[in-house]
Amino acid sequence: MADPKPGNAAPAKKAATGAYTPSGVSPNRRARRSYTIRLWAVRHSRFLEWFYSRFADMFLLLHPVWKALGYNRVETPITFVERNVKGLLFDCRMCGQCVLSSTGMSCPMNCPKQLRNGPCGGVRANGNCEVEPDMPCVWVKAWEGSRNMVRGDAIMNVQKPVNQSLRETSSWLRVTAQAAEAREAAAAAKDA
Repeated sequence: MADPKPGNAAPAKKAATGAYTPSGVSPNRRARRSYTIRLWAVRHSRFLEWFYSRFADMFLLLHPVWKALGYNRVETPITFVERNVKGLLFDCRMCGQCVLSSTGMSCPMNCPKQLRNGPCGGVRANGNCEVEPDMPCVWVKAWEGSRNMVRGDAIMNVQKPVNQSLRETSSWLRVTAQAAEAREAAAAAKDA
C-alpha cells in the first residue's frame, strides 16, 4: 500500500517534515481530542436545554448577589467555572456570546471557519468537515441537536458576528445581567 499524500489526511507525516501547522486549526489537535462528550451533548440536547433553562433561572435569582458583590468581581471565578464546564461538554471556545441553545448544543465556534449561521458549501457527503475530514461538521450536528429541542427552530435565527472584545468573558453573567435589566424595565413600565 502506498503512503498517503502529505496534507490534512496525514498530519503526523506532515509534522515530521517540519511543515508549519497552525495549532488552532491543525488536524493534529482534532485527532487527539475525543468527540465523545461533544456528540453526547448534541444527542441529549433536549435534556441540556431543560437543564440550562433551570440553571439560567437560578442564576437570575442570584442577580442581587452578583450585583451586591459586583459583576466585575465575580467575572473571573464564574468565567473559570464556565470555561471548564462548557469546555468539557461542548469544546467551548469562550467567545463570550454563547448560542448553544440556538444551535442544538453544538458550538459553532468549533467550526474551523468559525461560521455562526450555518455550514459552508464544503460539507462532505458523509457529513464531515471539509477542512478537518475526521470531524463531523459542527452545523450538521447542530441541525440534528436542534431537532430534539423544544425551541429547536431557534437555529433559524441569524446570529450576529462575534464581538471579539467579549472573548474570554462569561456569557452566563452577561445573559443574567441582560435578563435582570429587562425584568426591571418591565416592572418599571408596569408601575408607570
